[in-house]
Amino acid sequence: MLCAPILTTRSETGWDIPLLVWRSEAPLLAVGSAPLGGGIGVRRWVVNATVPMSYDRDDPAAHLAEMARDLDLDGPGVGLLTGVDVTEVVHRADSGVRVWATVGLGTPVWAAAPAPAPPVQRVGTVNIVVHVPARLGEAALVNAVATATEAKAQAIWELGLPATGTPTDAVTVLCPADGDPAPYGGPRSTWGAPLARAVHAAVRAGGAGTVVPWSDRRAV
Repeated sequence: MLCAPILTTRSETGWDIPLLVWRSEAPLLAVGSAPLGGGIGVRRWVVNATVPMSYDRDDPAAHLAEMARDLDLDGPGVGLLTGVDVTEVVHRADSGVRVWATVGLGTPVWAAAPAPAPPVQRVGTVNIVVHVPARLGEAALVNAVATATEAKAQAIWELGLPATGTPTDAVTVLCPADGDPAPYGGPRSTWGAPLARAVHAAVRAGGAGTVVPWSDRRAV
């Protein structure tokens, strides 16, 4: 079981910067695109860390590993970064599936844009963390990532943005590491359907207002 996230801070460049920490009571099977702990494997924790918009480190995985050590997080985990103030995380649940999203839509893009996206200047990352209470097979996990991405894109379209996401979005789906694996994770499957609804609701709620980068607020 993935516990609800704990909000804490880390001291960096003279600032107390917020981050969210999820811990698991038992190892979880995970799939995702996070800079730390992406791919498919067993994970014990998740971190979603705010960074200033001036962030220029070229080693995000190493940076997130440093944060994990400072938090005394043991074993393999997942690390995400965002310019969004993670205190604004949105939680939604549906039929046992739980979703947390930090939503920054300042740099919306079409995935298949005909020209390169402009440089990221505004907060523009959607990070999605999903917990499914039943074991998913590896193919179903990959399918669940696609389902979450489709639901995110639907929410963004309904918010009136001509986009499918932002250039730096990330998603992580976690489930129990043991049990009879469910074979499907698509939007009409037993677990994919509530996952899609929960992701859609979280992203739509998180993107409904104006999101100010955490570092812009800090500078005020």
